[in-house]
Amino acid sequence: MTTTQQHLQHLYWRAGFGPLPEEVTKMGSIRKAVHALFRVSDKVEPLDSPTMHFAEAKATMAASATVPTMDSQVAGMRTTPEASLMRRGLTPEQRKLDNEQRRDAFYAMNVGWLDRMATSPAQLREKMTFFWHGHFACRVRQPEAALQLNNTIRRLALGKFGDLLLAVSQEPAMLQFLNNQQNRKQHPNENFAREVMELFTIGRGHYTEQDIKEAARAFTGWSDDENHQFVFRARQHDDGPKTFMGRTGNWGGEDVLKTLLEQPQTAEFITTKLYRFFVNDVPNPAHILPLAKSFYQSQYDISLLLERLFTAEWFYDAANMGNRIKSPIELLAGIKRTFGLQLDDNKLFVTFEKALGQTLFEPPNVAGWPGGRSWIDSSSLAIRLQLPQVLFRNAEFRIALKEDENDIAPTVPRAERTFRQPVKAHVRLAPLTQLLAGTAPAEQPAKLSAFLLQTPIRPENLALIQQQADRAPADDRLRAVITSLLALPEYQLM
Repeated sequence: MTTTQQHLQHLYWRAGFGPLPEEVTKMGSIRKAVHALFRVSDKVEPLDSPTMHFAEAKATMAASATVPTMDSQVAGMRTTPEASLMRRGLTPEQRKLDNEQRRDAFYAMNVGWLDRMATSPAQLREKMTFFWHGHFACRVRQPEAALQLNNTIRRLALGKFGDLLLAVSQEPAMLQFLNNQQNRKQHPNENFAREVMELFTIGRGHYTEQDIKEAARAFTGWSDDENHQFVFRARQHDDGPKTFMGRTGNWGGEDVLKTLLEQPQTAEFITTKLYRFFVNDVPNPAHILPLAKSFYQSQYDISLLLERLFTAEWFYDAANMGNRIKSPIELLAGIKRTFGLQLDDNKLFVTFEKALGQTLFEPPNVAGWPGGRSWIDSSSLAIRLQLPQVLFRNAEFRIALKEDENDIAPTVPRAERTFRQPVKAHVRLAPLTQLLAGTAPAEQPAKLSAFLLQTPIRPENLALIQQQADRAPADDRLRAVITSLLALPEYQLM
């Protein structure tokens, strides 16, 4: 028999990155909690710009530039054909410095967003930004363009899907990632058009190859300028008649997106993906189809769809609780949130992400991260179970990171990709001490497990943890119990 506390913890893990210990004693009804999640997520706070991280590189490289255009290239961080030509004029030292500054900017954005996930009251907005970050997967070399896309998604994450789709489709980062800069009249590039249909809207099997060709013609001329702003280049646009989804006209890119939104299948495709993210990896048509219908009728109101999902009785069925494997980001953000985790070297969070297989701003491809059981293999599970000792006992963390062909510096030797050192971490245990106030020592492991685990602990594991707690010194008892609970496979579930 599940309790209201378990239901609310389930909500806070799915709609955010877990409950705070102090929230457990203040929990009310499900409906009030859902309304509060939306209310505190109303305000939009953009993620900080990485511009400051380019200042030193810009000054250093400008002073030693071998080509007069170097200053503008570093300031803009672009990968247009012109920028590529500029980059070819760099000396090896300048190219190395350029790569390091880009990497440092991405690290700053990554760690900043992970901290936002853990600490922001706007849990639902950040969780939805994270969802759309995987749905509209994009990977570019320009930190400013990547951050601009991220903030556009954050701003529109809880609004109308049509507004989000159009805005993302016109983001310079996405246009560059999907090669629409090369999509011109008489020389169409179909990549952008194909992914908009297959991955962003209607899904595979609901369009034809001819639809892709005609949509690509409609998107010709969609580009951006040197200030990372969308521009429509009329001279590059194919203004001839096009037949898309059975309709003929002089269609442009906006017309293609509007036509896709008019298809009920798009609502079903998006709803199914949200269901798999928030509810269960196995879609249930009996739950999804009514939600998709109302989503379509509401003109794709994302907040309304989520409210209906979070207040549905089946959302709290036992089959939907503690059944999803935490993604690496959800795992790390959850530990940061629950324990106020801080590292002396915050860049190590990126090391953990790479070791676990999910790095913010670096999806493996345009389809994003596959999720589900793919998060766990023998290597990643060993790392997950090792983390509690690393973070709560300052144990040595050793890992040889995989080479990533899409990384800024992909040819780093294995020796340089091997991380081996103790991790200096700091956690906040006072809130958990307050949570246990008045609880007898013999009952504390069970109470902590009910808070930290989203699936019931097995009796033999509870008995073992109790024995470990009894053997620990009094001032180390709480840390010993927490470390043991987080090392259980059950902690990987939410």
